[in-house]
Amino acid sequence: MIKRYILMFVCFMVAFGLFLPQEIGVAANGTLTIAENTVNVRKGPGLSYQLVKQVNKGEKFTIIKEQEDWIQIQLSAAKTGWVANWVVTKTTNGTTTNGLNNSNNKTAEANTDQLRVRTGPGTNFRIIGYLNKGQAVSVIDDNENWIKISAGFGDGWVTREYLDFNTKSTTSKDDNHNKSIGTGNITDTLNVRNEPSTTGRVIGKLEKGSSITIYSKKNGWVEIKYGNQRAWVSADYVQTGTKNKPANPSNGTIGIVTASTLSVRSDTTLNSNIIGSITKGQKFTILEEKNSWFKIEYKPGKIGWAAGWYFNTDRETTTELAKDSKVTILHNGTNIRKDPTVQSNVLLRANEGESFPISSVENDWYEIILPNGTKGFIAGWLVTNNGTGPGIDKQGAEAYLKSKTIVIDPGHGGIDTGATGAGGTLEKELTLRTAYLLSDKLRAAGANVFLTRSSDSFLPLPSRVRLASVHQSDAFISLHYDSNLDRSVRGMTGFYYHSYQKKLAEYVYNSTNAQTRLKSRGVRTGDFHVVRENQRQAVLMELGYLSNSAEEMTLTSGQFQENAATGLYNGLARYFKDQ
Repeated sequence: MIKRYILMFVCFMVAFGLFLPQEIGVAANGTLTIAENTVNVRKGPGLSYQLVKQVNKGEKFTIIKEQEDWIQIQLSAAKTGWVANWVVTKTTNGTTTNGLNNSNNKTAEANTDQLRVRTGPGTNFRIIGYLNKGQAVSVIDDNENWIKISAGFGDGWVTREYLDFNTKSTTSKDDNHNKSIGTGNITDTLNVRNEPSTTGRVIGKLEKGSSITIYSKKNGWVEIKYGNQRAWVSADYVQTGTKNKPANPSNGTIGIVTASTLSVRSDTTLNSNIIGSITKGQKFTILEEKNSWFKIEYKPGKIGWAAGWYFNTDRETTTELAKDSKVTILHNGTNIRKDPTVQSNVLLRANEGESFPISSVENDWYEIILPNGTKGFIAGWLVTNNGTGPGIDKQGAEAYLKSKTIVIDPGHGGIDTGATGAGGTLEKELTLRTAYLLSDKLRAAGANVFLTRSSDSFLPLPSRVRLASVHQSDAFISLHYDSNLDRSVRGMTGFYYHSYQKKLAEYVYNSTNAQTRLKSRGVRTGDFHVVRENQRQAVLMELGYLSNSAEEMTLTSGQFQENAATGLYNGLARYFKDQ
């Protein structure tokens, strides 16, 4: 009798288990939060699967498992579904991530002086500050050519080759060491050193009026926090005070704005709210200076902070030029014109590295002295100066890309490898590499960017096109690399299908081809699914021939990848500018 009950119990448990949701037994791997307004939950990990539910922004769900670009979630006790990882924010073991490279606790030091920090990953982005050799920064994100860092003046991007990395955490283990003992103001331009001694390495400078927090004192030196590290400055140049004491006022100093357009913010950081804007040539009385930021009355009765590195004070006006002021050409074939306008006649074409003395500055142009003694004009954003002349920043392409929705389609993926190069390069890997670089640039410009795939996964062509429709994209860019049985064939080609796509194709192609200098195969119609079935603006770019061994070496180089991403980025910006 007992055996019979045991047998019946075992049978019951087996039968009951058959009707339990199969995924409940899978260990949960954190939670996620829906990041978009309305998100589709599907029966399987792909856009072709049946819709099972729609969820809203802010809803939280337990993660069951992940598969490539998709996450399975627990909808209810007996119901599961899949969401795309690009529309959620994950929290695993208390750590939140949105899919970007996790660089927590990673620091780096600049290995050169006057290292430019830019708003995005590329030389066409605006300069927001400089790093000195040895200055430590926190690493936020990276790609193969650029590193996103956090410095004392805010977040920005610097070239990877000019940073030395340190994976050690800069956080002190001694909690008492983190407690400040007071504050102070710098009374003159002052070196910041890594040790409390004049023999310590100089890792930066603080300007007069800068506000500091003091953590300790030692032999005539005070310990401060500089960027992301502890450092030392001479106590002789520090006026101590209470924590809430403001920085010294600037005694009526006049500042002249040097940037085309400059944001006025609520506080002394690039992350603070923008409350107004000022333009080049405007003059303001500097009410207070703090951490290289100027406090100004930008409108009658309205006070805010602006980045001090975009001002010339009355001690150094824009009309003052040192006798040795020169500009250096950044690109081969740069036009030197008769007048300060792009419509003016070209007097001469100069090449990268050539230098010319500066005669004067007119708006965004330098008047320079040519070798024959005559004068010409060159656009300020096409050159660098030697540091003694006034700098000129061009209004960035980000002005035309901000808030635009771009869908980037890295061709092939998963079981579909695409073309295989003469040296074994897989097209599916190279398209994803290019897509990441382009995505970083577009996001830095404020664009809304979606990748049809963000890993080595297969996605049907209709699903790729559907993403353009779902996100109501302003542009759809499909990235590919070509192949031909004739291994001598080389060059770049742009494709569109519908006449309304032609303009985008021409802008993107012309810019990318000019930037990479591959053989031009032109823009033409192509019967490709992702442009033929696409009701949005779309272009398919064949970025070169992997079947040509010499071209394959070029296409896989870091320099080409950076140039291709820059060309695609600029082409999109010019297209939207002329809309």
